[in-house]
This record gives sequence, structure tokens and C-alpha cells, in this order.
Amino acid sequence: MRRNLPRRWACLILGGALLMPYMMAGVLVAGLWRGVSPDLLMPIQVGVFVAVLPVVAVTGLFLPVRALEVNAAQGLLGARVETPPRQARRSWQERRRTAAWFTLHLAVGGVVSGFTLAVVPFTMFTMALPFIGEPMPVLGLTAEPGWPSVLWAAAGVGALALLVAGAAGAGAVLAALAPPLLGPTPAERLAAAEDHARTLAERNRLARELHDSVGHALSVVTLQAAAAGRVLDRDPATARTALAAIEQSARAALEDLDHVLGVLREDAREDARADGRADGREEAHMDGRDDAGEDRREGRREGHREGGEDGWRAPQATLADLAALVAGSGAEVRQDVGDLSGVPAVVSREAYRILQEALTNAIRHGGGTVRLAAAVQGDDLRLEVSNAGGRHGERHGGRRRRGGGRGVDGMRERVRLLRGDLRAGPDEDGWTVSVRLPLRPGP
Repeated sequence: MRRNLPRRWACLILGGALLMPYMMAGVLVAGLWRGVSPDLLMPIQVGVFVAVLPVVAVTGLFLPVRALEVNAAQGLLGARVETPPRQARRSWQERRRTAAWFTLHLAVGGVVSGFTLAVVPFTMFTMALPFIGEPMPVLGLTAEPGWPSVLWAAAGVGALALLVAGAAGAGAVLAALAPPLLGPTPAERLAAAEDHARTLAERNRLARELHDSVGHALSVVTLQAAAAGRVLDRDPATARTALAAIEQSARAALEDLDHVLGVLREDAREDARADGRADGREEAHMDGRDDAGEDRREGRREGHREGGEDGWRAPQATLADLAALVAGSGAEVRQDVGDLSGVPAVVSREAYRILQEALTNAIRHGGGTVRLAAAVQGDDLRLEVSNAGGRHGERHGGRRRRGGGRGVDGMRERVRLLRGDLRAGPDEDGWTVSVRLPLRPGP
């Protein structure tokens, strides 16, 4: 309390200083109303003080005083006020709370400032009375030399002590009321929680994409490099084909990595624009990132520039890129693919990633021909990937695969987000991944 008293007193004086323009305007209006010359130097009328408080409250509803008051409460009052998130538009709930605090701060600060201006000179004057030695007028009375002047000095010290106690109490009250009035409103907390959830969901999505795309590319590169090393001397043509597959897989992985880095750069720019100054053009760009996957299928292999001059953004792959995915895998795949042109963009992107991960698992843990089926059946998209001669997590090529283990979990998460079904496990022929994805969101 003692350490905070000077700063809290300064905060109260700040409130009184902010109240002075209102008081001067009130004294001026009152003087003109009564037809007398107003005294603007000492606007201490109680009636004017009470009359200007509604005006203070109204201005608190509309003036951007919240940031100033939050800084004052944190720096001077020592209150633990959680900094509210900045929003493009102020809610009326936040306006009312800010106006209540603004009015309280100026009212209490005005009273404490007035008493400070009166009591401190009074105390200094009364403490000098015992040393003057002459009768002096004090508050309409006469302070005689001797013990009466000593009593007046004691009264001045008592008044100062009461002022200090009153300032300490007023500062403590304001410090206690600052967090509920200046902190985030329930609506702001909900919006901040939703933003945090969206950020986490985006990060999880990026982690899944990195796992699926880069993991697939590394599996293909490992398989093709091993194949090229075995046939390099006796079958150079086959080795060149394997090396071409490695190049294609690495290039596709780089495009996917560019896309993820582009999203991260864009998220960093959004954090820098947290003051709410993002314009409609930037919002439209964000919408295009989420919904324009269909329009960017044709340019995937070449890539194109998005998101400004500081980042390359490759479009996300869809089922339209399924043939290239199979061709670049280097595995022997028997395809049974129907007409997928009517699959919605969101479902198409997620289905591509599911098939990519399933194909990666088949290459890592299986043997022989991989069977891949994708077709629209009624209102659902059906996917199935199976391979013979292997079990998930078993030995492959004489060595046990280590690490990973997130592939099936990632597929299951994608399927759950789309309200579909997934079955992944061993059967009589090997390992099978079977997926059902609804084409339209359920009720």
C-alpha cells in the first residue's frame, strides 16, 4: 500500500486534471445561464461538479479513452488489468463499462485533487502559526499565539493525515474496480478464445499437411533410391526412371512446403496487424486462401505468387492431382477411380491427403501391388487403399520401421472433421484403409 500510494495519488490527480475542462465548461455555462461573470480559475461549485458527471459518462461512451485508462490503471494504480484484445468495432457492453470507469475515475480524482489543493496549503500554513507570534485569521477565526496556534498546527496535521488516508482508500477502490470494468468483456474473451482455437486448428492442419506431404515424399525417395541403387549397373533405364520419380516427389514436397511457409508468413503478418487495421482487401485475400482451391488446380505444378512480395504460396492439392501422386510414388498401383469432378473442394483436398497418407503407409509397410479405389456413391465419397504382404508396423525389407505412428491418427482426424468414417487395420490380404466422406455437411 505504501509503495503504491504515490502512484495511485498521481492517478487520482490525473483524473482531476481530466475533469477540469468539464468543470470549466460547466462554470461557463452556469455563469451565462445566470447572467453573471463566471470565475474560470476556481470552478469548485458542487452543483457544477454534479451536473458535469453525466456529460463525462456520455463522452466516455464515445471517446477512445479505454487504452488511456488501462495504461493508467496498470502503471499508476498497480491493478492487474488484463489487456483487452483490440477489435475493429466497439461493443456497447464495452462502451458502458468504459464510461462507468471513466466517470468514476474523474469523479473520485476530482474530489481528491480538490482536497489536495486545499489541505496541503492549509497544513503548511497552520504548521507555521506557532512560529509567527502574531494573531492570524484562519477559516474565519483568529489563531492566537501560544497554545491555540499549536492546536491549529495539530489540526492541520490531522487534516493532512485524513487526506492521505482518503487518497489511499480511493486508490484502493479504483484498483479493485479496474479489472472488472477495464478488462475484457465476456464477448471479447469469447472472441479471443475463438481466435486462439482457430490458430490451433490452423497449426494442426499445417502439421498434418507437413506430415502427409513430406512423409510421403521421403518414403518415395527412400524406395526409389533403393531401387535405383540395385539396378544402376544392369538396368540404367530403370534407374533413370527411379531418379525421375525422386525428383518429382521432391519437387512436389517443396511446393507443399512453400504453401505451408506462405501460410505461416501470412499468419505472422496478421499478428503484426493485431491493431484491427486490416482492410477488406486483406480479408478477401484470406477468404481466397481458404476457398479458392478449385480455381487453382491448374497452376499447382508451376506454382504462383500469392500473399505479397515476401512469400511463395503453392495451391493445395486436390483429387485432380491424384494421377500425379500415384505416378510419383514409384509403387505398383492398381487404380479404380470414378468420376470425382463433383466432389466439393474441401472434401477433395482432405481426401487427397488421406489417400496420400494411406499410399505412404502402403509403401512403407506393405509389399506387392497396391490397390487404390475412389468413387462417389450416392451422397458419399468412398476411398480404399489396400496392399498385400504386410502389416502396419511389421518388418519391411529386413528392417523394422521406427518413428512415425501419426499417419493413421492424422487420417482419423481429417475424417472426423468431415463427419465421415474410417477403418484401418489388417485383413486377410494385408492392410486396408477404408474411408467414407459425406459430400455435404450433415445437420
